[in-house]
Amino acid sequence: MHNYKKKSFSYSTGFFFLRTTPKLRIMQCMSKRAAILDDLRSKAGDLPDEPGVYLFKDAAGVVLYIGKAKSLRSRVMSYLQPGAKLTQSRGSEIERMISQLVVDVDVLICESEVDALLRESRLIKDIQPRFNERQKDDKSFPYLQINSREDFPRVQITRQPQRGAKLYGPFVHASELRAALPLLQRVFKFRTCNLEIEEADENRRHFRPCLLFSIKQCTGPCGDRVGRDDYREQIARLRSFLESKGSSFRKTLEEQMQTAAKGQRYERAAELRDELKALENLQQRGLVAEHPQPEVFFVDPAEGLRKLGEVLNLAAPPRTIEGIDIAHLQGKESCGSLVCFIDGKPFKNGYRRYKIKTVEGNDDFASIREVVWRRYKNAGMNAELFPDVILIDGGKGQLSAAVSAFEGLEFHPPALISLAKKEELLCTLENPEPIKLARNHPALRLLQSVRDEAHRFAQHYHHILRRKSTMDG
Repeated sequence: MHNYKKKSFSYSTGFFFLRTTPKLRIMQCMSKRAAILDDLRSKAGDLPDEPGVYLFKDAAGVVLYIGKAKSLRSRVMSYLQPGAKLTQSRGSEIERMISQLVVDVDVLICESEVDALLRESRLIKDIQPRFNERQKDDKSFPYLQINSREDFPRVQITRQPQRGAKLYGPFVHASELRAALPLLQRVFKFRTCNLEIEEADENRRHFRPCLLFSIKQCTGPCGDRVGRDDYREQIARLRSFLESKGSSFRKTLEEQMQTAAKGQRYERAAELRDELKALENLQQRGLVAEHPQPEVFFVDPAEGLRKLGEVLNLAAPPRTIEGIDIAHLQGKESCGSLVCFIDGKPFKNGYRRYKIKTVEGNDDFASIREVVWRRYKNAGMNAELFPDVILIDGGKGQLSAAVSAFEGLEFHPPALISLAKKEELLCTLENPEPIKLARNHPALRLLQSVRDEAHRFAQHYHHILRRKSTMDG
């Protein structure tokens, strides 16, 4: 009887424990979650009232969602307000993300809303956050392209820029760019056709220009109505206008609109107003160098890999290339990036970021040594595999720093090279002198793609670290 009671008591105690522990745990989790959200609200209140990009992260530091904002403070706070109806405004998945998963937010301050939009798009393509499902497509932004290598350069809107062309953009709104192009054409009278026109072609004298020549929107180079030098002067004025943001021309349009309105020519005033708006929309664009879109610049992967194998004297064309770069500002917030290309195309799942841990101050060589060692310390031992080619951004010094990282390791990479930016010189371990390839060499263009992608990826991370350091300070 005594034993039975003891067992019963033990059973009852155990039952009580099992029944109440989940409830206690839920209460503890709710309390902890509430504290996290309070901390996030406090942090959001200290964010700047400026345009930028915000990144929500989970407890492991994984980016869950990326968004853009006209005001970082207002936008981030809108997610965290206790009364925010996220299910209605942003969907049930975003509501679940905020209520259950987010523990931190990083921001990247941008110069404008356009800058924020373009950087948001780039980061989403690179990081592929799980809650940005609708924005992971391959959509690219268009450019305004001037084919300056032609005798009579044509002006076009394109999402697939040609090598050697002068580019403006990327533009954030293709429809507004299309609306602005006819206005520019009426003023600068350039051609937009796909005809191949050469100055030495005598048959141009017998060619009848299209309707655009008749309505004075093109000077008619196809029909020999304008000489090469005069047409190029037109293009020079167009480029000057685009690069100066057209402030003087905009002022002229405003004056004409006001004059038309005072003279009660309201239809003309409305036309000038629309033209002025189209002109202003031209400024809704980024910069080619600051807002790269690697996916739109075509490099023939197969040819580039084949030529690279020949240059490096490899037994077969390489398939995998990893590129490494370092970013910092006067030695602060140093970080490294690693990008992976497979068969000549970016493999985003292979990208890595490294916050420099062992280097103080501005020492690119030591930083490269650290990143290379951290990435490849387990390579060749069934934990990691070497790529066919490792590309370091830099010259002989950077290459030597990468080599030194392998001195204490048992295995060594098949091909370790570097590419210097200014002269585009290729440094290898086998050749005492750098290799200078032609600018249009397929191998060089492929390596440039890898190098530029590593540089861009490092800069993004560096900006995030700088902003985080400023906020934490």
